[in-house]
Amino acid sequence: MKTRAITGFFFVLVMLAAVLLGEKTFAVFFILLSLLCLDEFYKLVKTDTLKPQRITGALLALSIFIPVLLQLNHYDEKNRLIIAIPTAALIFIAELYRKSKVPYQNIGLTFLGIILTILPFCFYAGIGFADGSYNFHYSLGFLILLWSSDTGAYLFGRSLGKNKLFEKHSPKKTWEGFFGGMIVSLLAAFILSTQFKELSYIHWAMMSLIIVIGGTYGDLCESMLKRSFDVKDSGTLLPGHGGVLDRFDGLFIAAPLVYVYLTVFTF
Repeated sequence: MKTRAITGFFFVLVMLAAVLLGEKTFAVFFILLSLLCLDEFYKLVKTDTLKPQRITGALLALSIFIPVLLQLNHYDEKNRLIIAIPTAALIFIAELYRKSKVPYQNIGLTFLGIILTILPFCFYAGIGFADGSYNFHYSLGFLILLWSSDTGAYLFGRSLGKNKLFEKHSPKKTWEGFFGGMIVSLLAAFILSTQFKELSYIHWAMMSLIIVIGGTYGDLCESMLKRSFDVKDSGTLLPGHGGVLDRFDGLFIAAPLVYVYLTVFTF
């Protein structure tokens, strides 16, 4: 428990620094973090038979994420995302030269890693630029709501949890924890609305609900993935927490949905 707390404390400090120090630090940190998540995914699903393409997968990730960040920062108005097309084609071509009995499973897992890890982080980056320029209020607010939901779910679930939420994939999750996370996250949304006044409380509250629901499903989907491959943790990078994929599974569904909400209903 002590190791978990120490690791969590320093990791949160690093993340806060990345968000608060400006768009360049934000961009570099989350590129690296997304690549770590992608690599953990590839290691998690690798077996004696299944071998996703880690190098070409990482190249495709960079050919997507870097152009997205350049456009968000207005450094380059050209559509550099087009570079992702030949990079994606390279994954198919590379598989021709590998000695594998299941080439299309390898190709599928390579692309699945991009969908599950890189694209959600692109949407999270988009949240930081929701009003056209970088504003840490949105990216930091998202993280605070996500952390509040996780903390509330843990505390309420541990003290009051009796009714299982989705025992098939996550035996420890309970309905009491789910609603506890919602209460704490909505409280955090109210506090955010008094400090970050670009959005009214109703919008912060809606973001909170999306994050609680989307974050829960993201966590369940990652649990389903680990159970499919009989793995307890996605990695060992964060002592006491497992891997980075374990810490950011709540972002994978929530971030795209919050981005859509902000785009459609606020700006």
